Amino acid sequence: MRKAAVALIFRLAKGDALELLFIKRAEYEGDPWSGQIAFPGGRVEAGDVSLAETAIRETREETGIDLAREGLIIGTLDDLRPRSIRLPAIMVRPYVALLDRSEPLVLSPEVALSFWLPFAAMADAESWHEDTVFARGIQINARVFRHEQHVIWGMTERILAQLLALLA
Repeated sequence: MRKAAVALIFRLAKGDALELLFIKRAEYEGDPWSGQIAFPGGRVEAGDVSLAETAIRETREETGIDLAREGLIIGTLDDLRPRSIRLPAIMVRPYVALLDRSEPLVLSPEVALSFWLPFAAMADAESWHEDTVFARGIQINARVFRHEQHVIWGMTERILAQLLALLA
């Protein structure tokens, strides 16, 4: 089973409101998570000595954020695996980080866009709904959070649900 790591990156916005960073993955043929809203991160590479290092490296490559210099990893959530047998066998470890940076992000070609969401909006249970999403031509009923034209669902939703449960 392959291993991967993602970073849930929080920053303080104006008025000391917490915001959480999301990215939209670029569209690639054959990528099962292509075009989806996610957290920065990716698969372990040969030179990575730990999953934390994977999360730091992937975040830097995808967004220009150097968590080792500009942030602080404050913890991890439970490892997750895809629920569908149609998806690759992979284990994902989420890392929670704080960011002290105000410069614009520098997105790699792997990332179509990035945006910050107020954490309070996601923590409101009324914001989450059962809805239909389409992935790789397949209709899926899932728990989702909608922000403008973006839909957060799947493993990203499961990671958020885990975080919200811990904070409740």
